[in-house]
Amino acid sequence: MAQDKPLGQRIKAKAAELGFAACGIAHADAAPLAGERLRQWLAEGRHGDMIWMEERAHHRVSPAALWPEVRSVISLGMSYAPADDPLRLADEGGVGRISVYAQGSDYHDLIKRQLKALGRWLAQDAGCELKVFVDTAPVMEKPLAEAAGLGWQGKHSNLVSREHGSWLFLGAIYTTLDLQPDLPGRDSCGSCDACQRACPTEAFPAPYRLDARRCISYLTIEHAGPIPVPFRRAIGNRIYGCDDCLAVCPWNKFAAAARAQLAFHPRAELAAPMLADLLALDDAGFRQVFAGSPIKRIGRDRFVRNVLVAAANSGDPALAEPVRALLDDPAAVVRGAAAWALGRLDPPLWERDRSARLSVEADEQVRAEWATPPGCGRG
Repeated sequence: MAQDKPLGQRIKAKAAELGFAACGIAHADAAPLAGERLRQWLAEGRHGDMIWMEERAHHRVSPAALWPEVRSVISLGMSYAPADDPLRLADEGGVGRISVYAQGSDYHDLIKRQLKALGRWLAQDAGCELKVFVDTAPVMEKPLAEAAGLGWQGKHSNLVSREHGSWLFLGAIYTTLDLQPDLPGRDSCGSCDACQRACPTEAFPAPYRLDARRCISYLTIEHAGPIPVPFRRAIGNRIYGCDDCLAVCPWNKFAAAARAQLAFHPRAELAAPMLADLLALDDAGFRQVFAGSPIKRIGRDRFVRNVLVAAANSGDPALAEPVRALLDDPAAVVRGAAAWALGRLDPPLWERDRSARLSVEADEQVRAEWATPPGCGRG
C-alpha cells in the first residue's frame, strides 16, 4: 500500500503526478555557502538595478532566515525543454526572439498552482506546516536544488540536470518535517565552457559567476532605462530574455524525453513574432497580446524599447517608418530607442529629423540619442 512507502517516496510520486519532472529533498541547512556567495555578488554590484535582491538579502541567505521553523526543503523542477532549437532564429532579422520560458503562460502561476496542490496533499498526509515558493520569493532555489540532488549549478550559474539539461523551472516547499535527504548533485560540467563562449555580451567574468549588468536577460527584462550603448548591437533580435547560454549546454540532449510529458505549453504566436507587428502595439494592444504571459510584467514601454533595438539590428529599411512613428511616443525610453533605431536604419532620414527633434525634446537621455550621429560612438 502507498502508505507503507517512506514519506519521501510518496512525496516524489505525488510530485510526478502533478507534472514535476524532478523532485528532491535537502536539509534546510544543506547549502551553507549560498549566503556568502550572495553577499559577495551583491557587494560587487553585479545585480545591477535589482534592488530587491539587496533589500531581502537577509532572508535569502538561508531557508531558516526566512522561516525559522523550517527543517527540510523539497525542491521541485518542471521541464520546459523546447521542441525546436532556440537559436534557429538568430539570423532572421524581421522576427523577434522571445526566451523559451516566456513563450507560454506565466510559469510563476503554473508552478505555484502545482506547488500548492502538492502542499495541500502533504499537509493532509503528514500533518505538517509548510510554505511554498517560486522565484518571486527570497529563496535561493538553485543552490537548494543542487543540495537536493536535482542537478548542479553550471558554469552559466543556472541549474543543469543530467535528465533535463538546462531546462527546469524551479520551486520549493519548506516544511517542518525532518525528511530523509537525497544525495546532492555533482558538478559534471568538466572542461566544457560552451555556455561561456556563447554569451553575446560576455556576461560571465569567470565560470559560475554572472554579471547581471551585462546579461541580455537582465537588460531586456529587469533594466528599466535605455539599453546601454555597448550592448545594443549584441542584443540582435532578442526582445525578451536570452537562451544562448542555456541552449548550447551539451546536457540538453537528454532533455528530449521530458517533452512528451511537458506541462508547459508554448504559444505558437510567440515563437517567431514579427517586429513590425510588435512596433505597432499601444498599451491596450500589449496587454491583450501578452495577457497571462510573464512578458506582461515588464510593461509595454520597456518591451517596445527592446523591439526597437531589434528593429535597428535587423538592417531592414522597411522598418524605418514604423520606428519613426514612435519618435512622438509618450514614453521617453521609447522615444530614445526610436531615435537610435532610426539612425541605424535610415541615417539620412535621422539627419533630417534631428534639428526639429532636438528643439522640442526635453528628456536629456533622449536628447543624447539625437546629439551624436549614427556610427559615432552611439552603436
